[in-house]
Amino acid sequence: MRIRIDITKTPEQNAAQYYEKAKKAKKKLEGATKALDESRKKLKLLIEKKELEEEKKKAEIKKEKKWYDKFRWFISSEGFLAVGGRDATTNEILIKKHTESNDIIFHSDMSGSPFFVIKTEGRKPSEETLKETANATASFSRAWKMGLSFSDVFYVNPEQVSKQTKAGEYMGKGAFMIYGKKSTINGIMSLAIGMHEGRIMCGPIEAVRKNCSSYLELIQAKEKTSDTAKKIKKKIGGELDEIIAALPSGGCKAKGN
Repeated sequence: MRIRIDITKTPEQNAAQYYEKAKKAKKKLEGATKALDESRKKLKLLIEKKELEEEKKKAEIKKEKKWYDKFRWFISSEGFLAVGGRDATTNEILIKKHTESNDIIFHSDMSGSPFFVIKTEGRKPSEETLKETANATASFSRAWKMGLSFSDVFYVNPEQVSKQTKAGEYMGKGAFMIYGKKSTINGIMSLAIGMHEGRIMCGPIEAVRKNCSSYLELIQAKEKTSDTAKKIKKKIGGELDEIIAALPSGGCKAKGN
């Protein structure tokens, strides 16, 4: 290594000159290092943004329209689709148009209760799916808004559900007569919300936990639905309108928030 020395200057002056050059070089190096770190951070943000956009595109591709999107729905822990009415109109449509002979229908005696239907597709659900559907029926009924911890729910076969009444009686929209023996289950207030294959799923905690990679448990509360939905969106993503539509009426909030 060669070092140039100015013979017109003293050794101390030459040393001082090289010291100043070293300081400037160090400063330039620090600036270059800082600029490199900033560039790496920007690159990381761009990569993350691109990955989010790709995930969003994948979610949009996966989220093809399903017939049950207009209803309440969830996938049970065993993989059964359970669909519920949102109001009198969708209760009517669900029972009349989307219920088959081997399905199982859930309802309660509480006014305004939704009908829920397990789409069995020829399979026999276990007690686990029956219990989860009973919990959903109770949780999406007025019992949730009333702050109850549980509510009795019954289930029957489709042939036991009819619009036929006694002479002089009339069944309004969304209401049906239930004939024959009912099987009763104690439905517990149990709800969680998560993302399942690009769409928001709200249902019993056990079912959501099994089918959603990210989810939040819901508890009864008087919090404004739109405020709750915004907090949920920050945690699990999804469209705000879709989250609001999935939440139970009567108010709720995410557990821990």
